[in-house]
Amino acid sequence: MTADIDKTAGPERVPPGGPEAIKAIPVRHYGRYVSAVVAIALFVSIIYAFAQGKINWGAVPDYFFDDRILKGVGQTMLLTVLSMVIGIVGGILLAVMRLSKNPVTSSIAWFYIWFFRGTPVLVQLVVWFNLGLVFEYINLGPIYKDYWSSFMTPLLTALLGLGLNEAAYMAEICRAGLLSVDEGQTEASHALGMSHGKTLRRIVIPQAMRVIVPPTGNEVINMLKTTSLVSVVQFAELFRYAQDIGQSSGAPVEMYFLAAAWYLVLTSVLSVGQYYIERYYARGSSRSLPDTPFQRIRANMLSLSNRSGTGANA
Repeated sequence: MTADIDKTAGPERVPPGGPEAIKAIPVRHYGRYVSAVVAIALFVSIIYAFAQGKINWGAVPDYFFDDRILKGVGQTMLLTVLSMVIGIVGGILLAVMRLSKNPVTSSIAWFYIWFFRGTPVLVQLVVWFNLGLVFEYINLGPIYKDYWSSFMTPLLTALLGLGLNEAAYMAEICRAGLLSVDEGQTEASHALGMSHGKTLRRIVIPQAMRVIVPPTGNEVINMLKTTSLVSVVQFAELFRYAQDIGQSSGAPVEMYFLAAAWYLVLTSVLSVGQYYIERYYARGSSRSLPDTPFQRIRANMLSLSNRSGTGANA
């Protein structure tokens, strides 16, 4: 005796149009909405407080392109570039000394990094500026001899204070970059007959730059802002000129906002340059390079135009 089998039961379970699409209900994150509302409320309240304050906002655009401000911007950029050159060159030298197997050179580099990283840059600037109280003359033999006060100009004081301090930080950045390269590549290059210097130039440094460039870009931006400290050693730069204009015009707070706006502009430009440098040294480490800001804007414009064209055709 056999059981009757319903042969039509199987096909009837599947709808003729195929399986129904799953209707996914997104999870609602109410905490995000609350935090967004609180953040917007705080931002609006801060803007309202400054708008209602006794601040002459018209003075900011009036002096934004003043000759003294523009001169201060130029001095700030000059000081940033020269100080970073001193810091990078000194940092590379200290990093090589730090990695040396010679205990004397490695100890000297360690002590330098320990001292300059452990003391504030403002204190170092003041010390360099007041060394004339300790040394009356500077005597380099037949090369140079003069009073210390004449030799240690505000520009030289600023360069020594900022550049030597930056060298200590760049030494650790460079050392980390050099250590990030696998030692097997160095051994392989030596086995191929490459000298130590050629190995550094062609094998180690190009790969270490991927690690060195991002923090170095941050150090450049930080150096740009740190230049505002050199006003204590009588060097005239952006912040010092803004202070002088604020005292003479009776709008000191407005000039502080003006200086802050210029620092934002300069740091934004440097950030864009840092992005392209990082993108350049990222070649070979990833299959596809990240899009540039202009490429992103172009892609967004094309997607918007495609959507509008699709909507019009529909």
